[in-house]
Amino acid sequence: MRVTLVSRLDDAEALRYTASLGRELKDLGHDVVLEEGTARHLRRNGGTPFEEIDADLVVVVGGDGSVLLTVQRMRKQVPILGINWGEVGFLTDLEPGEAIDFFASLDAFEVEQRMRVRLSAGGRVLGDALNEVLIVTDRPAKMLRFGVYVDGTLSERFRADGLLVSTPTGSTAYAMSAGGPIVDPQIEGILLVPLAPYMLSSRPHIISTGRRLEITLETDKPAHLVIDGQTTLELPKEATLMVKKSDQPALFVNTDKQFFEKVNRKLRNL
Repeated sequence: MRVTLVSRLDDAEALRYTASLGRELKDLGHDVVLEEGTARHLRRNGGTPFEEIDADLVVVVGGDGSVLLTVQRMRKQVPILGINWGEVGFLTDLEPGEAIDFFASLDAFEVEQRMRVRLSAGGRVLGDALNEVLIVTDRPAKMLRFGVYVDGTLSERFRADGLLVSTPTGSTAYAMSAGGPIVDPQIEGILLVPLAPYMLSSRPHIISTGRRLEITLETDKPAHLVIDGQTTLELPKEATLMVKKSDQPALFVNTDKQFFEKVNRKLRNL
C-alpha cells in the first residue's frame, strides 16, 4: 500500500513519532513517503507536496487543524487516517499507541465520505470547507447585516458579529461553541449559526443541500471569509455568496468508531 505521512510541524515529539511510524510501516511492507514539509523538518531529502499527493492512504499525525490543512491543500482527495496529536482531535480516530496494531491487522479498508461545503461569489469559487466557513468583519466591535435566501425567498435578515456556514462534520467544532446543534455527519445539510446576533430570535438553521442557498452582505463594512481556519479571503462589499455541497467530499478511513461514541468520549468526558 502506498502511504503518505503528514505530521504537525510545531511539535518535535510528533515529528519523531511520525519518523518512527514510517519505519514501522515500511517493516510491514508498505511503500511510505513523507509530505514535503514533514520531510524538510525531519531533514530528509525529497518529500511530496500536498498538491501532488497520489497515494492509497494519507496518515496525518496531529490535531484537527492538521487534518483540515491536509484536506484543503490536496488537489485530489485521498483517504485520510488521523492519529491524534492535539487536543480533542475529533477528526482523528486513532491514538498514537493504537496505530501499529491497526496497521498490522489492516488488509483493506472502507472509506467514509464527509460532505464539504463550497462557497462562490460572482461565478468564482472561493473554496471548499470540511468544517466551516466564517464570515466576519475585520473591524472589532462592528456588526454585519446578513440576508439569507432559500430557493430565491428571503428566509431571514439579521445583524451579528459574524456568521458560520458549517457542515455536519463541523457541527462539533466552532459551530457547537457558538451555540449550534450537534449534527449526524450522515445528514447532508448546511448549518448556519449567527455569531452573537443582535436579536435573540436569530437562531441556527439547517438547510438541505437540495435547496438553493444564498447569503448576502447588506452593509458596506469590510468583511473577511475564513475557510476551515486555514485560508482568509477579503470579501467585496455587499457581496452575494452562493452556498452548495461541494462535488469533492473529504474521504476518511472507517475505523469502526461510531460518531456518537466519539461525541461522548471526546466532548462530554473532557
